[in-house]
Amino acid sequence: MSTPRPPAPELAMGGPRTDRRHWLQTAAGLALAPAWAARAQAAPGEKVLRIAFANAETGFDPTQVNDIYSRGVTSHIFEALYAFDHLARPARIKPLTAAGMPEVSDDFRTWTFRVRPGIFFADDPAFGGRRRELVAEDYVFAIKRYADPKLKSPLWGYTDSYGLLGLAEARQRAIDGKRPFDYDTPIEGLRALDRSTLQIRLREPRPRFLDFLAASDLYGAVAREVVEHYGDTVTEHPVGTGPFMLAQWRRASRIVLVRNPQYRERVYDAEPAAADAEGQALLARFKGRRLPMVDRVEIDIVEEAQPRWLAFLNGEHDLIDRVPAEFISQAVVGSELAPHLRKRGLQGRRTLSADYFATFFNMEDPLVGGYSPDKVALRRAIALGMDIEREIRIVHRGQGLACQSPYCPHSTAWRPDYKSEMGDFDPARAQALLDLYGYVDRDGDGWREQPDGSPLRMVWSIESNQRARQISEQYLRDMTRLGLRLEFKVGKWPELVKAARAGQFQVWHIGNQAATPDSLGQLTRYDSRQLGSQNFARFKRPEMDALFDRLARQPDGPERLAGFAEAARIAAVWMPYRVRFHTLQTWLAHAPVIGYRPPPFWQEWWHMVDVVR
Repeated sequence: MSTPRPPAPELAMGGPRTDRRHWLQTAAGLALAPAWAARAQAAPGEKVLRIAFANAETGFDPTQVNDIYSRGVTSHIFEALYAFDHLARPARIKPLTAAGMPEVSDDFRTWTFRVRPGIFFADDPAFGGRRRELVAEDYVFAIKRYADPKLKSPLWGYTDSYGLLGLAEARQRAIDGKRPFDYDTPIEGLRALDRSTLQIRLREPRPRFLDFLAASDLYGAVAREVVEHYGDTVTEHPVGTGPFMLAQWRRASRIVLVRNPQYRERVYDAEPAAADAEGQALLARFKGRRLPMVDRVEIDIVEEAQPRWLAFLNGEHDLIDRVPAEFISQAVVGSELAPHLRKRGLQGRRTLSADYFATFFNMEDPLVGGYSPDKVALRRAIALGMDIEREIRIVHRGQGLACQSPYCPHSTAWRPDYKSEMGDFDPARAQALLDLYGYVDRDGDGWREQPDGSPLRMVWSIESNQRARQISEQYLRDMTRLGLRLEFKVGKWPELVKAARAGQFQVWHIGNQAATPDSLGQLTRYDSRQLGSQNFARFKRPEMDALFDRLARQPDGPERLAGFAEAARIAAVWMPYRVRFHTLQTWLAHAPVIGYRPPPFWQEWWHMVDVVR
């Protein structure tokens, strides 16, 4: 039996355009922010886009990062062969640095690409004063870097899942021989046939391999000279062919990108659906405009919600892509933009994001991990005891939709009417499960012990910000109801990510945002070959691995959708992740920002907006 769950509608919100300085100076209770004024005066005539990140970046070497904040930067510096059409809905891939669409063998194992000539890397001392043209070998080198054991790439498992012939073997030779990775010896499945031709050969059919090559944040071209010039500090010196260059970086504080003066003549072009009025309007307005349309992007790291919201209201930031839940009632009244914001010329929209947030368990932990019936019962009881609807209502102020599966909205396997145990809240059933498997209070102190009588004390990781503290209060309430003792380990986001990848945690929560329209990407969380990278829970089940491989090979169709349904069932049975909710994303922009449209899967959009002050 399924419960209908209609998709959340988009909410268009807007108001009249007004002069930014005017409303900053005259809005009740708000004065012109000195920081904004100082920055505006710093570069007269420049078009500057100012935004904020809610968490700190980790670096800018695509091979060594996987957090969405770092990838938001790398996607604007580096360029993959292909990109998603900025306005197309549903998503569609088109050439970026490639000269056209690829030649593909009938069995989807051999893919041949041609790099467009006349594309150059941004100037950098690594090139010794010469202009450096993009060539096919730069993509060979970029992908090989994921296999280099020295780099410990969190994306190696994902890269290897596509099965490039000889790549894993080259990595293993370096590990077995305890020597540097050999970048010079040709690899069968990854070759530059000539200066402009790249050929990739795969072990098995991969009908959707083009998705892999449409991720500029991860698989953009990297020049070997840059890596060799900067060595271990290359993450501080990203050099690509993209529209922007890194101009300033203060870790966990401020990032500044500037227009790449070497950027080729690329113009705004897209193919929105004929019935897409918004997309057609944006195309009519910007078609033929040279990219990027702004000269500079300034990013502040503001982890706490209140100062991030106030900075946006004060005009220090031009756009806030997610209004903090604590302030949503100040931004939206009913289904409309709040009148006081509309009068100030703000624009905005609410959409159901292609994401989910999940609590996950370390499957190698002796308390919450493991595959024996008692351990499965503990995780399923915890999941049943989590009041997600209350969390959405109280902590996130209604800005969410409870999850039923490990798939993100708008991806191939997500169904708005799907219902599963993953979405159940049933504390009575949770307590019965705990009793049945011996998790009972033996000493009368109000807390359950383990089946062998030893103490049961869980340690859940949590970030050091206000929203995380609110979530921890919700967790504490839910687990206390079940008689489960809970403690918290507080840390910064980059530190917790590093610990999770190393398996040094018990329980944590994390978000997952789809990078492509295909739902297979969400199942990397369950692929045992991706422990320490995408598989944060360290989940290992041969049936899930076999299903992942089959889904990767299969063409789209009913049989593949049935496989996704089976994967969702396995995920709910073992419960390594308790997927909790998808977010309703409300974004707001001040009047100077023109053309923002939240991309459902990809990261790059800063070059596709204009700022008119």
